[in-house]
Amino acid sequence: MSIGLLIITHDAVGRVILETATKIVGICPLATELLPVPMDCDCEQRYGRACDLIRKLDSGSGVVVLTDMYGGTPSNIANRLAKVANVRVVSGVNLPMVVRVLNYASLEIDAVAQKAQEGGREGIFICGDECQ
Repeated sequence: MSIGLLIITHDAVGRVILETATKIVGICPLATELLPVPMDCDCEQRYGRACDLIRKLDSGSGVVVLTDMYGGTPSNIANRLAKVANVRVVSGVNLPMVVRVLNYASLEIDAVAQKAQEGGREGIFICGDECQ
């Protein structure tokens, strides 16, 4: 069994990041679902859909949920899922974070959540001499 991955973001942000990360890695090695959240969404309906996706993705090893801007509607929906057993939520999703998750998909849920956080943070630079 492996973990599942649910990406909850504003509109199509998650789809674009996942498609690009999958092209970089060459494969998406884990069960993955996207939950786009429109600006005018019904939050309870979206939360219900998120719960359905968690049940679909959890094969017993848990689900890592990646979401975009902490405090935004997608993040608020994701944070409600954090109260569910076998779910870890990481905010601030970016391309390095998703690449890291795909590269370490065989690890256990807490290790994948940790790798996601590290990948997201370590992928941010103020470019100058160190980027050359």
